Amino acid sequence: MSAVAQYLQHLAAERRLSPHTVTAYQRDLANLTRLAAKKPLAELTVTDIRGAIVKLRSQSLSAASVARQLSSWRGFYTFACRRLGFADNPCLGLRPPKATKALPDILSPDTCSQLLDRAPEPDDALVARDRAMFELFYSSGLRLSELTGLDLDGVNLQSGEAEVTGKGRKTRIVPVGQAALDALAAWLPQRQALLRDPTPALFIGQHGGRLSPRSVQLRLDRWARLAGLGQHVHPHMLRHAFATHVLQSSGDLRAVQEMLGHASISTTQVYTHLDWQHLAKVYDQAHPRARKKG
Repeated sequence: MSAVAQYLQHLAAERRLSPHTVTAYQRDLANLTRLAAKKPLAELTVTDIRGAIVKLRSQSLSAASVARQLSSWRGFYTFACRRLGFADNPCLGLRPPKATKALPDILSPDTCSQLLDRAPEPDDALVARDRAMFELFYSSGLRLSELTGLDLDGVNLQSGEAEVTGKGRKTRIVPVGQAALDALAAWLPQRQALLRDPTPALFIGQHGGRLSPRSVQLRLDRWARLAGLGQHVHPHMLRHAFATHVLQSSGDLRAVQEMLGHASISTTQVYTHLDWQHLAKVYDQAHPRARKKG
């Protein structure tokens, strides 16, 4: 078995990364082989890796894309040196190009209400399903893969909680708000009517199978157009809205990190680009040295 194949097996079996993520690593390593003119990976030097980075930059790739590929290469060589007897890690000491961190697109609370409170026509099973999905997205800050991967037994309507499986197949418990619980309760009888073959999936399509991520994207964009939002809305925007609005109200960054399932709090800190006026108002009301003396 080749070194790359052993590394990919390690990612899938030991680190339990998703097939999509493993495929991305495989693609990045194949690209490195191509950029290095098919020179064996075990023989690459720091100069070869630098040359590969220069070639990537010459292809007008973003700094973030180059950084991701370098991270994939570094992970492979770290594994190969520890487990496969590679002599050197040619990625050591190399820094990725700096990328400007783009802020996520945010929907305001009013925009979320406009999206979720609309009355689409006709009021059928698919509408009930969509409302339950989008309320759950916004209520619990789920990733798209977490939502489509949810099973019936993953949501407890009595306790108001859901157990989701995130990146690295890590599970976490997230709260489910009342609006989402009501929407889910309305969807479950409709789900039974759509069911063809037994499936544990919470959200199914009109043919009875588990709903695909692409179908969710298309349905949400349709809802946004019918609600008159005048902008493209993708599922991750509801996750962003959840994080921003909860952080805006609570100021508890660590709690938001836990609910989002972020491994590092630095990932969650992107949501601290909040409305400064809101934070200033909270400060004026809460800090004992901010208030004017009477």
